[in-house]
Amino acid sequence: MANLSASAAAAGHRVSPSHRPSLALKKIAPSLRVAAAPAGLLRLRAAVARAATSSSGAAPAGTIVNPIDVPLLSFSEVAERLDAFQASGARNQTYMAMYSSIFGGITTDPSAMVIPIDDHMVHRGHGVFDTAAILDGHLYELEQHLDRFLKSAHMAKIPLPFDRSTILSVLVQTVCASKCTQGSLRYWLSVGPGDFQLSSSGCTNSALYAIVIDSPSLPVPSGCKVITSSIPVKSPQFAVMKSVNYLPNALTKVEGEENGGFTGIWLDDEGFVAEGSNMNVGFVTRNKELLMPRFDKILSGCTAKRVLALAEQLVENGGLSGISSRNVCVQEGKAAAEMMLIGSGILVKPVVQWDDQMIGSGKEGPIAQTLFNLILEDMRSGPPSVRIRVPY
Repeated sequence: MANLSASAAAAGHRVSPSHRPSLALKKIAPSLRVAAAPAGLLRLRAAVARAATSSSGAAPAGTIVNPIDVPLLSFSEVAERLDAFQASGARNQTYMAMYSSIFGGITTDPSAMVIPIDDHMVHRGHGVFDTAAILDGHLYELEQHLDRFLKSAHMAKIPLPFDRSTILSVLVQTVCASKCTQGSLRYWLSVGPGDFQLSSSGCTNSALYAIVIDSPSLPVPSGCKVITSSIPVKSPQFAVMKSVNYLPNALTKVEGEENGGFTGIWLDDEGFVAEGSNMNVGFVTRNKELLMPRFDKILSGCTAKRVLALAEQLVENGGLSGISSRNVCVQEGKAAAEMMLIGSGILVKPVVQWDDQMIGSGKEGPIAQTLFNLILEDMRSGPPSVRIRVPY
């Protein structure tokens, strides 16, 4: 594996050394040991205790009557507690490796997979991200996702810490170090840490992060219900950019789940079908036309565009009469023979009910199943333009 710190330095980016170099090599046993409290905190606790037991029973104004003993931790004690948190099973995904340009390398210790809290991506949402699936030791459509990633960074006015080829190399090396052959790669670009101001002018360097998530099971194309979301849709300027500001998306997903569905469906400012919480929407009309909303006001889904390309096979064999991308009204969508959600995490997921309206027969349709099989086959044996072999 190439030296990432050296490549970063060659790109003119300052790389901070790791202050916890042995963490990925040796686990620190969890400890319940609490650091000694400083004298000032002890005096505060004593004063509070006296106030709580005074004869009048009233504490002075502004006094905390029932204090929580908050320990002051050293770096090593923080590391121990991060290890204990990881061992507790609180996380429900398995993180195999992380790259950070802050410490200039890759770690395979989930306890060390952290970012600075003063990173503007954390407290201002000034960052972008993207993803790529890993299947059979290959990265699927990484080049296409990376192009969108860099376009989003440009729109968000985030300077690149490295050039495109270096970023691609970093991502592939991170997957290589993870040994993960099936899962997903997620990566972020931030204007970087520096302060808690609104402007990014105090951020010295932008930051690149990447993480590999193991996922031993593949998505299943089972039918689902969706609802029309009441959450305001993003304006086109932000909808076409894959930024970390996903609160509207998260609320749309939660709203769908709260109403017994899989997710919510957004409508655009003219009332046409836009997209799902983090997936595109497709329809098969009664005339067997594959139909998708235009991408000019929504995120241009890499998986959706690949599905459109693969669907040409169905036009050739008569399974579809045609393929179209245009405005779709709610009435037309609900009257479709089939409806589906499309995204890298779900591939192709049939929709059998939208609000109170059953879609088609109310069961998974044949075109959605065929498209799911086509995209899965493409992930396993598609051309080099969509598959990058990971050199483990």
